[in-house]
Amino acid sequence: MTLFGTDGIRGLANGETLTAEIAVDVAVAAAHILVESSSNKGKRPRAIVGQDSRASGEFLEAAVSAGLASAGIDVYRVGVLPTPAIAYLVGESGADLGVMISASHNPMPDNGIKLFSRGGGKLDDAIEAAIEKRMGEPWTRPTGRGVGRITFEATASDRYLDHLLASVSTPLNGLKIVVDCANGASSVVGPQAYEKAGATVVAIHHLPDGWNINENCGSTHLEDLQARVVAEGADFGIAHDGDADRCLAVDAQGNVIDGDAIMTILGRGFKERGALKSNTIVGTVMSNLGFMQAMKEAGIEVITTAVGDRYVLEKMLEGDFSLGGEQSGHLIMREFANTGDGILTALQLAQEVVRTKKSLADLAATMKRFPQVLINVPNVAKEKLSTSKAITDAVAKAESTLGDAGRVLLRASGTEPLIRVMVEASSDNLAQEIAASLAAVVKAELGN
Repeated sequence: MTLFGTDGIRGLANGETLTAEIAVDVAVAAAHILVESSSNKGKRPRAIVGQDSRASGEFLEAAVSAGLASAGIDVYRVGVLPTPAIAYLVGESGADLGVMISASHNPMPDNGIKLFSRGGGKLDDAIEAAIEKRMGEPWTRPTGRGVGRITFEATASDRYLDHLLASVSTPLNGLKIVVDCANGASSVVGPQAYEKAGATVVAIHHLPDGWNINENCGSTHLEDLQARVVAEGADFGIAHDGDADRCLAVDAQGNVIDGDAIMTILGRGFKERGALKSNTIVGTVMSNLGFMQAMKEAGIEVITTAVGDRYVLEKMLEGDFSLGGEQSGHLIMREFANTGDGILTALQLAQEVVRTKKSLADLAATMKRFPQVLINVPNVAKEKLSTSKAITDAVAKAESTLGDAGRVLLRASGTEPLIRVMVEASSDNLAQEIAASLAAVVKAELGN
């Protein structure tokens, strides 16, 4: 059984793939792999461990901390903070390892383990495979003064908040923002950041109880945010997911501004200020055709990668690019961070509204979005997707129908047992029709 997907380990908490025992084993194996490769020789290894607001995060965080300490690593617990906060704190503190307990936008019963190496970067596939291979192997356990200590780092939230505010060069005075915290990891630090940056903030879904994370709220359920923005007469709204590494927005009229539109706005702004390195943005295969066209009109090149912010970052590092991201709202701005950060993204977006003196709707209007339909086909043999002739033929027929005015993408999810069927077309009806037809073929050919 392969544990690691495109974003760490994720599954039903206390289910087959994510028990307390597995969490301990992963922590011990990660300690061995990452500490062995560390340049911090001769010093006690250190790890930063955080979590989102899920109830299951309590026992999983305890298990990870126990595993690390038993392997001789000093553990600094930081409590409920966004995933990008853990990445930042690992780099800022010089820690050898970071662990975030979160399943991001997934429903509350799920949870996950994300690992960060020294410097705060996500692990590459080879290191994750090495960790998985060494799980459960015999090892010499330290005793006495050799075991690690576990302490709570009370200053972590304030240090992360200072990092966020350091990115703000244009105060947000005069803006009224509604922020949906998804009852997750941004519930405290998110509203604090926007308020300290100068905005008037109305926070919703910011009272996590362990069970209500992502429940009809946050970046996957925008209805409450849309209604509240209009009711409050706010300039716009911001929605985060459970671990706050993504950001979607809603304009004053309640219209959704997705990650592609946000990248369009920031890309143009970065270019105007001379901050867009090589005049290039890194997107993914899911980036909307409208985004591609808007960037072409702006004289900005787009390079695409597989879906996943780790792949976006790899391409950004490879070409020394400054801006990249995904339609889902994961954006990376390397001037400030080497990971997607929803709060950081929202701060930069708000600054563009203030700097340009334009509404968010006006800024987003530079991108004309192609109708896009995404159908998830569950309970299928996703590993057989590339070998089915019937599916290949169906895709070819759909592409012939669309021509240059649309596209088709079928991909296996890296975190869930399903295949995603995406179709873009000149009209919503045509996109719906072709997507439904392809989804039916996938279900018939690969259904379990």
